[in-house]
Amino acid sequence: MSGVHVSTTVNGDATEYVCHPGETLLDVLRNRLGLTGAKEGCGTGDCGACSVTVDGSLVCSCLVLGAEMEGREVNTVEGLADGGTLHPLQDKFIEHAALQCGICTPGFLVAAKALLDRNPDPTEQEIRYALAGNLCRCTGYDKIVHAVDAAAKEVRKQQKAAKKASGKKRR
Repeated sequence: MSGVHVSTTVNGDATEYVCHPGETLLDVLRNRLGLTGAKEGCGTGDCGACSVTVDGSLVCSCLVLGAEMEGREVNTVEGLADGGTLHPLQDKFIEHAALQCGICTPGFLVAAKALLDRNPDPTEQEIRYALAGNLCRCTGYDKIVHAVDAAAKEVRKQQKAAKKASGKKRR
């Protein structure tokens, strides 16, 4: 069986790899690229632990093939932080104690980031709906929902400050 050569972008970086035609994106990320944030919880797309975005859409990386990523843009939990600066979602998950064992946390963070990218001011119901594909067996979901809500407020605050700063530069 021959491998498939793939040129793609992962977390903003041009990336190339060779994978087997039937190899999942989850296995490519973990075993070929060393990005172990996405976890295999179920292997059937039911738990959300392997969530990543592909071209901005949330997907379960256990259900898509690595070979399908040719020319696509993949974002994982490892791409959330900006160098040593955590994304507001990561900060708020820590602040609100919205994690325990950590198996589900990367998937929740990626799903929440996908939500905030398309809706920076979600209601609690919208947050719960956006996270419904992610399961956690350790904790209740309230802390996670409150962390996402707090992060949304922080993201909006940062966007407002950036907009204000860019407006000053134009004058």
